[in-house]
Amino acid sequence: MIHAAHASRFHWGEAPECKPENLARGEWQVSRAYTVAGFAEPALRHARRCLDHCEANGLGDWDLAYAYEAIARAYKTAGKDPEAAAYKKLAAEVPIAEADDREHFAKDIATL
Repeated sequence: MIHAAHASRFHWGEAPECKPENLARGEWQVSRAYTVAGFAEPALRHARRCLDHCEANGLGDWDLAYAYEAIARAYKTAGKDPEAAAYKKLAAEVPIAEADDREHFAKDIATL
């Protein structure tokens, strides 16, 4: 799972049609794989990369919400509940335009 996530992210980075949101989402996916496997430190590193892509490229909406969610989940995996709660709050405050996206995000954030 972790290798597949890294491979996906790598290949997006090499694709001529790659956009900043592809890179952010790839970093989110790698972070999520690490949290599922219970590895907090690399999960946090990739979650921060996801946020870096969002901030550097003005990505908001779904991508920014999930960047914060990834950081919250990585902190939760590390047992750092106050930090996780702070980023969960930031994630929940990001406006998401599409109703389906909001619903999907609400289900994910509720699992923290």
